[in-house]
Amino acid sequence: MLQKCEGIVIRTSHYGEANKVVTLYTREWGKVGVMAGGAKKPNSRLAAVTQPFTYGYFLIKKGSGLGNLQQGDILSSMRGIKEDIFLTAYASYIIDLTDKATDEKKPNPFLFELLYQTLNYMNEGIDPEILMNIYEMKILNMLGLYPVLNQCSICGNTEGEFSFSIREGGFICHQCLEKDPYHYKISKATVQLLRLFYFIDISRLGTISVKEETKKELKMIISAYYDEYSGLNLKTKRFLKQMDQIKGLDEKN
Repeated sequence: MLQKCEGIVIRTSHYGEANKVVTLYTREWGKVGVMAGGAKKPNSRLAAVTQPFTYGYFLIKKGSGLGNLQQGDILSSMRGIKEDIFLTAYASYIIDLTDKATDEKKPNPFLFELLYQTLNYMNEGIDPEILMNIYEMKILNMLGLYPVLNQCSICGNTEGEFSFSIREGGFICHQCLEKDPYHYKISKATVQLLRLFYFIDISRLGTISVKEETKKELKMIISAYYDEYSGLNLKTKRFLKQMDQIKGLDEKN
């Protein structure tokens, strides 16, 4: 039976000499694997549509096992991402997170829209670090994680100055700081942005400009929270950290 879906290529692997197994994240079915016969051949009509990050319509012959990809219409090749090594690294991490946070064939139109909008904004030149941080915050619930960001995680206070406690899993107010001596002191801007990134509808994201010191705090908090609670150890994340270190050395020199 032939069925059409809207999807994004999130992973490919070689199968035999000429074929690819392609993992799509689709609006209709969630994550699905399909066989793309002959897609490794440069003259194949499936070669372009099975490139990572490609967004399009896919016609699939569904069976009991892997479906067979019959054809695809590219809506966006995400060329801006593919032509920039830094953007490719950020997009690869976002794709990796999506892959690890989802099970096969469980539709989630909200996540599909989030993934598409994030990659599309990145492709259009919006700050990839900020987009990555928004995505990390918005996908936490799918990893079973619910940070406390609307009040103090200890006393419930909603007023005053806040720090972040990894141990308590969210904000702690100035009155509760001694309860966690290892809390992170963060600026008001970081407090506001962590909240915003968690609750924002990404399709309403306007122009966003964040100071470098605030970016560093956001990255520090989100990374520490993920390290403590997510159980993920992604190569793509490690590569981004190495890239940051190289960038830091370049800036010093």
